[in-house]
Amino acid sequence: MHREFLMGNEAIALGAIAAGVTMVTGYPGTPSTEVLETIAKRKMENIYVEWSTNEKAALEVASGASFCGARTLVTMKQVGLNVASDPLMSLAYIGVKGGMVVMAADDPGPISSQTEQDTRSFAAFAKLPVFDPSSVQEAYEMIAEAFEYSEKYETPVLFRPTTRICHAYASIVVKDYEQYECKEPEGFVRDKRRVIFPKLSYENHLKIEERNEDLKNIFSNYERNKILYGENKNYRKGIVTQGISYSYVMEAMRNIEKLPVLKIATSFPFPEKLAMEFLQDMDEVLCVEELDPVIERELTYICGKYHLQTRILGKLTGHIQRAGENTRDSVKEAVFRFAKDDIEANNTDSMTEEKLRSFQNDRVNIPEFKAPALPVRPPVLCAGCPHRASFYAVKKAMEGENAVFCGDIGCYTLGNAMPLDMVDTCLCMGAGITIAQGIGRMEPDKKCFAFVGDSTFFASAITGIINAKYNQSDLTVVILDNSTTAMTGHQPHPGSGMTMMGEIGNVIDIEKVLQGIGVDVIETINPFNLEMAVDIVKQVSALKGVKAIIFKAPCIAIMKSQNIVKINSDKCVNCKKCVKQLGCPGILIKDGKVTIDASFCRGCGLCKKVCPVNAIEGGGNNE
Repeated sequence: MHREFLMGNEAIALGAIAAGVTMVTGYPGTPSTEVLETIAKRKMENIYVEWSTNEKAALEVASGASFCGARTLVTMKQVGLNVASDPLMSLAYIGVKGGMVVMAADDPGPISSQTEQDTRSFAAFAKLPVFDPSSVQEAYEMIAEAFEYSEKYETPVLFRPTTRICHAYASIVVKDYEQYECKEPEGFVRDKRRVIFPKLSYENHLKIEERNEDLKNIFSNYERNKILYGENKNYRKGIVTQGISYSYVMEAMRNIEKLPVLKIATSFPFPEKLAMEFLQDMDEVLCVEELDPVIERELTYICGKYHLQTRILGKLTGHIQRAGENTRDSVKEAVFRFAKDDIEANNTDSMTEEKLRSFQNDRVNIPEFKAPALPVRPPVLCAGCPHRASFYAVKKAMEGENAVFCGDIGCYTLGNAMPLDMVDTCLCMGAGITIAQGIGRMEPDKKCFAFVGDSTFFASAITGIINAKYNQSDLTVVILDNSTTAMTGHQPHPGSGMTMMGEIGNVIDIEKVLQGIGVDVIETINPFNLEMAVDIVKQVSALKGVKAIIFKAPCIAIMKSQNIVKINSDKCVNCKKCVKQLGCPGILIKDGKVTIDASFCRGCGLCKKVCPVNAIEGGGNNE
């Protein structure tokens, strides 16, 4: 054993490798991405890694390997679980052979997601065990235990770290290379259980319910579900918590006599017997958890089932915030109020007022320091981003037209920001294309555009385009091809010509895919060739049916900077058109005049084409 300073996602990755994972599949999505990338960097020879086209494909590929007896890990973020839910729900019924862990990283806040959905609730819906780590060290250790439970009970299991676990760093104890498990899968053996039929599903449903009842008892003895009584075992108030909130609770109580705490690491199947042991000694319990009131509802149910008089407090009662992520301060305040109420109501002296004051401000002897308010910096497209040029070309071409612009998930969602203001809808990956079809059916005279990135095209847009073509819709699909999966860290995809194993693969040509679908009008152009790009948008959008424009230019992160542009002060009339129309972070107003920030400028030259007096000079040739 040795120590390493690791990000939570890196710890999960090393834990999976040490547990003998043989296949790792996934689709990039914050906060989960670094798990697969770390495994790719530090994998053993027998491990296969891939970025799949989407989460559904990733889960299905891993299922095949699991049927052969291989331990598999599938990585995604919480909204990716929606995409993978179709195979996962059925897989829960037919089971697995090799241990399968589906890591769905939740994003309370949300910090970089469309939703705050809680994978613990999905676990109950899918009737699958879920493991909920509370620290980086526990995440490293728990992933191996998740594989063991999966294999023992022949079921996929969910592993649910949250952003503050995934992206936290800690010095943790990990196994030496020689201690890693390594076993060869025995191969696929035909088994009628792998072919799902209604009768089999009915029979397996009964077995699943029976298994989950057993797991309630088994999880009551699972070492990571535990009661910590603190100094006073007779205290009649306690806290039940999970995940990163457990760490916040323990930190919040460091300056006072600790309340009893029940830590829940497996919220489904819920460790009912352990919860009963805790509740029967309590008058009141505060549930500190993130997102859904999963624990709170379980405890309320148990109190009703066993006629306990314990009062359950939490999100449903307004004692814990109902949305957003918990923080050290929000938990500290909630625990303080919970503890303080007990003193006033019961007049106990076990927690003195002095301790409570110290608890309320654990820096009581340090002068209060208020940091200045940080400037508001909304996210924007990078300086030199080709998406800015693409949006601007469409915007110029559609001036005066009755048009709608349906966006999608990716960097280009930021096209909604002023001054571009070019994203009218955004729902989920691939949905821009189908939403545009719906709008077009209701308003046939409207020119409907659907923007989608190259990675999202492969992930979930192809079916939407097929639907549009088959049902004779009228829309213009704009594919923003920057040759990478930029939003999540520049991972390869089927159009990049590189696999996650580092092998040169077959480049899937987007234009040929469109041709195969039956799209007859396809134009490919560099968006920085602005005048031609505007003309092409006008020509293509004037046609009826499904047509496509591919704006092709590499992401600035995978290309070298070119000569930056400069403003000729003798020519500049300070009209600020470059600022007002583009919103490029490299163009600033300084001392009342337009200037170029050399540290931001990538030399794309788009601003040159916008300037009405040719006052912007230099820049590379992106055309």
